Amino acid sequence: MINTEIKKIYEDGNFLVIDKPAGLETAAEVKTDEPTLVDWLVSNYPNIVKVGPDPARPGVLHRLDKNASGLLVVAKTEAAFEHLSKQFKERTIKKEYTVLVHGEVSQDEGVIEFPIARANSGRFAALPLGSESGRLAITEYEVTKRFKNFTLLSARIKTGRTHQIRVHFFALGYPVVGDKLYRSKKTKEPLLPRLFLHASKIGFSDLDGTWREFQSDLPEELKDFLNNL
Repeated sequence: MINTEIKKIYEDGNFLVIDKPAGLETAAEVKTDEPTLVDWLVSNYPNIVKVGPDPARPGVLHRLDKNASGLLVVAKTEAAFEHLSKQFKERTIKKEYTVLVHGEVSQDEGVIEFPIARANSGRFAALPLGSESGRLAITEYEVTKRFKNFTLLSARIKTGRTHQIRVHFFALGYPVVGDKLYRSKKTKEPLLPRLFLHASKIGFSDLDGTWREFQSDLPEELKDFLNNL
């Protein structure tokens, strides 16, 4: 039973765009009693169990970290799943995130291209450019606002690696606020009980070729945190 409200941003016969709250896992990696977004999908859309190749995450093409929030697009039909899968593969899906990091990022904009590989204890690591191991990962960013000891950024990912934004900014020395996994010993205990990472925009091509783009405002707890900086 999911006690947190799942907000639907858009829905038609093929697609569903939802605003995932922080604290909710997209899909369970291992069997657990903890509710997930997939549980909610199956409960509200029983036919979705037939969509996609993975019965553990029907209709789901991408995910957000448990303690992140924001927009996810879900396929309600097999045709929609295949259509979106192609766009993810060709990197034509638009995914934009609002993120607050520790430290004052000096460049106004930039591209991070460190490959990412699995490390240990559930962590991933950014590898030096040119490394033969690791998977390609590309994050573009622009500074939105600088605060004393913090920077608010807009980040766009061209690839969808696990923990990509968190790993990339940690590698540059700017851990995401609220991140318990990727932080240095110098970083104080998380100032937030969740990640300051919000999927604020998503865009994709509909089955008829129409470009659809959606936006989500920051949750109140993140707005409040910014107002207190």
